[in-house]
Amino acid sequence: MAISVVMPALEMAQETGKLISWLKKEGEPVTKGEPLLEIETDKAVMEIESPADGVLANIKVQPGNEVPVGQTIAWIVRPGETPPADEVAPKSGRENAVTRLLISTNQTSATTRQAIKISPKARRLATEHGVNLANIRGSGPGGEILASDILAAANSKKPSAAIDGASPVSRLMAERTTQSWTTIPHFFVTREVDVTALNSVRQKLAPQIEKSHSLKLTHTDLLVALVARVLQRHPRLYASFINQSVRTNPQINIGLAMAVDDGVVAPVIQNADKTALAEIAHQRRDLADRARAGKLRPTDLAGGTFTISNLGMYAVDAFTAIIIPPQAAILAVSAITERVVPIDGHPAIRPTMTLTLSCDHRVVDGARAAEFLRDLVAAIVNPQQYF
Repeated sequence: MAISVVMPALEMAQETGKLISWLKKEGEPVTKGEPLLEIETDKAVMEIESPADGVLANIKVQPGNEVPVGQTIAWIVRPGETPPADEVAPKSGRENAVTRLLISTNQTSATTRQAIKISPKARRLATEHGVNLANIRGSGPGGEILASDILAAANSKKPSAAIDGASPVSRLMAERTTQSWTTIPHFFVTREVDVTALNSVRQKLAPQIEKSHSLKLTHTDLLVALVARVLQRHPRLYASFINQSVRTNPQINIGLAMAVDDGVVAPVIQNADKTALAEIAHQRRDLADRARAGKLRPTDLAGGTFTISNLGMYAVDAFTAIIIPPQAAILAVSAITERVVPIDGHPAIRPTMTLTLSCDHRVVDGARAAEFLRDLVAAIVNPQQYF
């Protein structure tokens, strides 16, 4: 039986995907799970695996083409089998809804055209400039809309300054952060923590990991490990708000916010609470390298239940981060800075950093957030018990 290869939906609100390359040629055998093609979404270039064993046949889309999500772009058949004839795919519910909306709009526009008094020239200008006649008050006799009214409305619509170079990633970031900020009731809890012991642990373990795994151990690696292990005692902090209810998650998967050329992505370290420190460092480096190269896979970005955003390398004193839905919290990490702090009643200089926890108040209350941050600070002050 022939299996269709379709343009997948890999991101929220994705409507189309761009084919970058086929990794197999038509007529070549393929195995289920092996890389079959590369596509570009709003976030990255990703490899798509073959959905079945067989022979790649009837490639319909060539590299560089952009096609709607769900459209068949090739077939996988058994040896000697002929792929099915082209079929018109049924419209999705979303497409049907859009069609109904367009029909309704057109009907409304027709009624408006019959009721509004407007000169033929003004009607033509309204069409050319995309001016909605329902919003225009005519200045002519009896309220007739004149060409001058249309031109004035068209000029008022023009932006004072154009913004060039808005990339798909930056546009998607704008949409997602706006949605998160306007729909999630954020609140924030902040603590400053002495990282003297954390620095000591890093200095002790870094040479060992570099020698055995050829990896550079970073503060982010240590924080991923500590945050994940502390989260084991705070299930609400890695829960999700879905369909107007709180859903607990079985895994602690830590997303790491990473800057790319024109935005931010958050690839995920799965089961971070059960992952050894050296493996966390290995995964973090691999994800960072592929994020910068635009080569993240769909699985790299899926399943996050808590996110860390570390801007310490940019000498940031403190900041707040926006939650990534449907997660319930995100931790913002600042730079390590020497400050004067009281030690046994006397002033002393210690390296400190500021942690700011952003929480979804529908899932986490203030007491739970404070308890998690208290336990995390305790783990950072005494990290030896975890490594």
